[in-house]
Amino acid sequence: MPPSTPKADRRAWSTLIVSTWAFTVCFMVWMMFGVIGIPLKKELGLNATQFGLLTATPVLTGSLVRVPLGIWTDKYGGRIVLTILMAVTVPAIWLMAYATEFWHFLVIGLFVGLAGGSFSVGTPYVARWFPKHQQGMAMGIFGAGNSGAAVNKFVAPALVVAFGWAMVPQVYAAVMLGTVILFWLFSHHDPAHLVPSNTRFVDQLKALKDPTVLKYCQYYSIVFGGYVALSLWMVQYYVGEFGLDIRVAALLAACFSLPGGVLRAIGGWLSDKYGAHNVTWWVMWVSWICLFLLSYPQTDFTIQTINGPQTFHIGLNVYLFTILMFVLGIAWAFGKASVFKYISDEYPKNIGTVSGIVGLAGGLGGFILPIMFGALLDITGIRSSAFMLMYGVVWVSLIWMYLTEVRRHEVLKREPVSAEA
Repeated sequence: MPPSTPKADRRAWSTLIVSTWAFTVCFMVWMMFGVIGIPLKKELGLNATQFGLLTATPVLTGSLVRVPLGIWTDKYGGRIVLTILMAVTVPAIWLMAYATEFWHFLVIGLFVGLAGGSFSVGTPYVARWFPKHQQGMAMGIFGAGNSGAAVNKFVAPALVVAFGWAMVPQVYAAVMLGTVILFWLFSHHDPAHLVPSNTRFVDQLKALKDPTVLKYCQYYSIVFGGYVALSLWMVQYYVGEFGLDIRVAALLAACFSLPGGVLRAIGGWLSDKYGAHNVTWWVMWVSWICLFLLSYPQTDFTIQTINGPQTFHIGLNVYLFTILMFVLGIAWAFGKASVFKYISDEYPKNIGTVSGIVGLAGGLGGFILPIMFGALLDITGIRSSAFMLMYGVVWVSLIWMYLTEVRRHEVLKREPVSAEA
């Protein structure tokens, strides 16, 4: 039955809504260490690098499985793949409550991290239920499940304070189990959405050699990888930099995570209306400005005046810092949607594989960046060094976009004038 019929429309929207909820829960679980890692850091006596490794471990497996999950979604359908994926994580989430050693958390975290692979299943799954002119919107709504990072910041601190950190994985395991049942009941399957059965695994992986795909990987490593990394890092940043209580720190950190997830749907709509390039270009420039300001460390300096030494302080207070993080979250929400609009426009028959590859790059960014944040903090003692690092990553994206897209558009605009001359 074609997608334009009322029955198909109902199936499409039902699938989109329940898939978005499933992704929200998966992302909430994926970001769990961003909150419970703070009491664990004290309990286990971890340094900043070890804390970064602890929070990033689930991100590793959630990233590595994205390519095969995207391919399996193309071949078998998102309904069965996502159901099995969520069900497999339930025992691991529950076992987290009984871990006692650092290596226990790392090993169990690898299995919990499978939940992060849900993005590469849901993106092609929901996109194929909608016509091309609505795919950016559909993927944006689904991608709003990133707001699970903010949900985690509201729920987990309350559980930690009231019952201790071990209650968090127990509650999350129960929520995930309920989501598995809900998703299976209200999602749908359409064989017409599958790629031909004779498509080979090796053929689909050829997308890894495409330089355009690699460019989108670079973009996504900052708008998604940076989002994941900061979602994991910001609660302890607020606690360490501004001396806040964990609940207040989590609430302020949600000012970044919440718009960074929820507003992704608007980014999808903007990408449908104005094009993926225009949205991504402005996202990178806004990111560049915000990260430049966030990079400046708390500084005191003294100068000699005619009246004697004068000392000045330069640095962001908690209010300005939170406002900049809020703006950055909005920008990255739009950027996450616009990158996938590129993919749906240029790879309509291979969305699952390409989105898996790009999602892998973004996820690996979310894995590597927190570890690098911790290492830089241990080496330099400067907390804002995390933003200095991401400032450099945005520079790479801007230069690459200018050379491959902006200059090409400028040449195309000049060509008709040259021909008439």
